[in-house]
Amino acid sequence: MHCLSCHSPFIEKISWQHVFGISVPRQLCEECTKKLEKITGDLCEKCGRPFLNLDAKYRKGDLCNDCVRWGEGALTKSRSIYVYNEFLQEVIAKWKYRGDAELVKLFRPELQNLTEQFEIDVVVPIPLSKGRLYERSFNQSKALAEGLPYPIIEALMRPDEAEKQSKKSRKERLHREERFQMVPSFLYDLQGKTVLLVDDIYTTGATLYSAANTLKEQGGAGPIFSITVARG
Repeated sequence: MHCLSCHSPFIEKISWQHVFGISVPRQLCEECTKKLEKITGDLCEKCGRPFLNLDAKYRKGDLCNDCVRWGEGALTKSRSIYVYNEFLQEVIAKWKYRGDAELVKLFRPELQNLTEQFEIDVVVPIPLSKGRLYERSFNQSKALAEGLPYPIIEALMRPDEAEKQSKKSRKERLHREERFQMVPSFLYDLQGKTVLLVDDIYTTGATLYSAANTLKEQGGAGPIFSITVARG
């Protein structure tokens, strides 16, 4: 086997889980696997931000300051797999911007594990604008959602944007109003349903909160949760 990140060959040890088909094949070599920081321990109750190494002034009880600023909002809870460190930034960049679509295999099993804490009716991937979709040829959030055992409804659309989110500072993202709209043909498909939003990165929550607000206000959705690969 070859590592999906560094492409080095590695040999996977065979265990009894492999024999009975209940083990997911490794996609990374040991060295690359060590560079991933899985999110565990003391977390923000709402967004899952790890409190380890976070200055106490950015915490209010069980919530981080970002979630305190957002207030109640339409988003009930969010969880992420990994800390958005330098290694994961590079992996996601290869995947999103350099067309290495195979890298999605790294994230699907862990994302599915995250969904087990929620009771979900339907999954809604965060959409790209038409311009971004043309540039990349695929929507990374939809690619993640396709690995989950739930029906997918592409209920949201967004207008073209002049500037990428990745070019903005944390403060700019927090105070920026995202714009989403419901796809007219799906206006009545989410009423009262528990929705799971799927995206690649949670930084300040601006994108996911805006998407959740749109689904709640325009589509009458019930509880809305979200999962992402990375937490910035």
